Amino acid sequence: MTTALRATAALLLLLACADALSHGISAPLVAAAFAAVIAVGERVRVTLPGDREQAPIGTAVALAYALLGPLHGLPTTHGVAQVVAVAGIGTLAGLAPLRGHRRHRHRRCGPEPGRLDGAVRRLLTVGFAALLFQPLYNSGALDLLPPAGPMYGAFLTGVAALAALCDATLAAVQRRARTGLRFAAALEDELRSLLGIGSAIVATGMLISLLAGEVGLWALPLFCAPLLLAQAAFRRAAAVRATTGQTIETLARATEVAGYTPPGHARRVADTACALGRELGLGSRDLALLEYAALMHDIGQLSLVEPVPDGATALLPQPEQQRIARLGSEVISRTGVPRQVAGQVARLADPCQGPDGGADRTLPLAARIIRVANAFDDLSAAARRRGLTEPAGRQEVFEQLRAERGRLYDARVVDALARSATVVGRPD
Repeated sequence: MTTALRATAALLLLLACADALSHGISAPLVAAAFAAVIAVGERVRVTLPGDREQAPIGTAVALAYALLGPLHGLPTTHGVAQVVAVAGIGTLAGLAPLRGHRRHRHRRCGPEPGRLDGAVRRLLTVGFAALLFQPLYNSGALDLLPPAGPMYGAFLTGVAALAALCDATLAAVQRRARTGLRFAAALEDELRSLLGIGSAIVATGMLISLLAGEVGLWALPLFCAPLLLAQAAFRRAAAVRATTGQTIETLARATEVAGYTPPGHARRVADTACALGRELGLGSRDLALLEYAALMHDIGQLSLVEPVPDGATALLPQPEQQRIARLGSEVISRTGVPRQVAGQVARLADPCQGPDGGADRTLPLAARIIRVANAFDDLSAAARRRGLTEPAGRQEVFEQLRAERGRLYDARVVDALARSATVVGRPD
């Protein structure tokens, strides 16, 4: 699907450029100004939660050009093709490698996949917005709506909202193809992101297009400056998240350095847990918290006088597993990590079956996922120590997990583990 979107965007840009060249470029200085700001916006990108890369300024200005009606009191005549051509050329100029070190570093691989997918999405979204607005404006159908009136603003809001939904849908499709996350969960994440910088991007694009009718191209720097400040705030927040992640990675390795757990155990459990979380439809925020908890799930072992043999907590009696989990939760709660992580670790050794014999609905899904992922790694290591090779060792591990399916281990998570062939392989 990602390849199809890239091919569609490339074909659309080629057709748009050919049409613009054959019919001439309307107001070339205006088109050049918008393309230049789009290129600059592409250079100053920001990384959002969930490892989304976004170019707020470039996206807002491209949307403004798609929704541009009158400019400094005079009507414009650029159409859909020129909008796509200007947005595409500006984006390609922003994606082009710089001279010197960065050019050498990216010579072999070109634009990063995340940036390229973002550019593809922007081009298709801007083309969609222009298709909704430009034909109506150029045909005179919007003459009944004064540009300074509320109805014109309401119409622009509706078009911008549809464009935002289009962008969120395309982003969900790309993310589904890239990570394997279920489309519904990916779409939910993207729609939630619209409440943050996404709404600022849409609002800025609308305001630029409206204000340009009165002040002309001065609207570009006037409204891009506040968005640039908002982007700087997002960068600081991203730096805080990165620091938190580094702290968690360091704490997770403490049990390995102290000899309580085998090397790489925490990372393997976290990778398996995240694969299971994606299989079960968790969104990006829940996946991030799940990874944090999985990395730190064994931190309670540092409170033990004697290390657990081979660090395999899954082989311990149930009360001892719960005690280690509670100790780990107390340590985590004092580290500044989100409090949900401590709660997930505290419950990860609790049985899935409640006192009444039914499922314990109070048990967090993340705790159930981590318990299965940890047991899978511990039991797999135990099978290898006994000399079992694949696929016999894996088959035995799944038999042990299925034997406690519904009591110690959540049935849905065990089934998801069996389906996660890309990470843990098939049991059969």
